[in-house]
Amino acid sequence: MIAGELGDRRDIVLHSRSCSQMPLQRIQDTHRSCDPLQYPLLFVRGDDGYDLNIKDVNKANSNDYYAYRMMQRVIEFNTLLRCPRLFQQYIVNMYTKVENERLRFTRLNQLKLRAENYSVLLEEVRNDYNVNSENLGKLVVLPSSFTGGPRYMHDNAQDGMIYVRLRGTPDLFITFTCNPSWPEITLELLPGLVAADRVDLVARVLQQKIKKMMHVIKDIRVFFPKVACFMYSIEWQTRGLPPHASIGLVADQNLPRPSRQHCKCRNSRQRRRSHSVRGCHKKHDSWTFLQ
Repeated sequence: MIAGELGDRRDIVLHSRSCSQMPLQRIQDTHRSCDPLQYPLLFVRGDDGYDLNIKDVNKANSNDYYAYRMMQRVIEFNTLLRCPRLFQQYIVNMYTKVENERLRFTRLNQLKLRAENYSVLLEEVRNDYNVNSENLGKLVVLPSSFTGGPRYMHDNAQDGMIYVRLRGTPDLFITFTCNPSWPEITLELLPGLVAADRVDLVARVLQQKIKKMMHVIKDIRVFFPKVACFMYSIEWQTRGLPPHASIGLVADQNLPRPSRQHCKCRNSRQRRRSHSVRGCHKKHDSWTFLQ
């Protein structure tokens, strides 16, 4: 699945090795034999992959199924977690399958979403004089709940503008960078692997760290008496660099800006060492350092 293509179906063709006279067979990406045929090194025993008719009490979808396959268990030897680069390719390919399933569900449930009643769509059709009953066609509208869609991005941008218009600019801007040397990551790594090989583990640990930090800021109130609103976004970097989160906080009351205090540290290395002490936050030309 390539960006910009229609999320209808993928062209998967099978050729029989035992009998060359057999015709080519086409299967969908939701076929139970698609994953072991595409990744024979990961499924050496030919285990079945995801299937729409999978037997599960809770009716798990593809996202739940692949999240279950990527979990590390003590009593189970998981081959996926021991293939660094192939495991990352497997994650990307399976996520395209998950997104393709979501797009398929959206396309088949346009009546439930009432896509024909969207105001922006109706105005666009009315203002375009080249549209008539012959070339109108059928348009698939993505709802705002679809992550990465145009309405999803538009709603988040509008929410951010509303915060700025009602509360003003953020009083505190925090950059929270993931540390690959965190013990929560290093203790769970298998022998011979580094943090860049387990992007799923890094993502889970970073998400828990951000939730904990937001709990400290909002509930324990280490910076402000009360937080009016906050916004944050997580950015993933290429070439194995750790991800980081950019967080903007707005206080519920006008916060006086701190007076400028010059740091007495001689160099940047000594400055970082002095700020790494727990419970000690010195104020510089910028805002509070948080590590």
